[in-house]
Amino acid sequence: MWLFDILFGFNTSIKRMKARRDIKGLARALKYRKDPSARAQAAEALGVIGDARSVDPLMLSLKDPDRSVRFTAAESLGRIGDAKAVQQLSVALTDNDWYVRLHAATALGDIGDARAVEPLTQALKDEEKAVREWAARSLASIRGSRALQPLTT
Repeated sequence: MWLFDILFGFNTSIKRMKARRDIKGLARALKYRKDPSARAQAAEALGVIGDARSVDPLMLSLKDPDRSVRFTAAESLGRIGDAKAVQQLSVALTDNDWYVRLHAATALGDIGDARAVEPLTQALKDEEKAVREWAARSLASIRGSRALQPLTT
């Protein structure tokens, strides 16, 4: 596979792994590829595939040095919808990049787990308006009066 990458580029190999639903290969690409755009494409592919085995590698990618990998990992975790990711996405709400925080807030709303209420409530105080808006939308999508309380007070 690596020779194929060298000859034809990473885009083609990521697309092939996505088409084959190669979770292990995409997880390796997410971890070891030097090119951040390849890692971001692997994260996106894992989210599209939607397999729960992708959750752990995607959670690790929330700490990637590249912002595009982090926000794509957050988006993919929201697509997969596994509550196992709530803690790591809650931590991502404090990322230094507002776009990562926005995607973390959105993903927490997509997952809909009540454990996200407190971190999302804190995100209502974010300096970035878009993060506050998506935190509010995510709180509104989580069922239960505890989630709606911060929006009504």
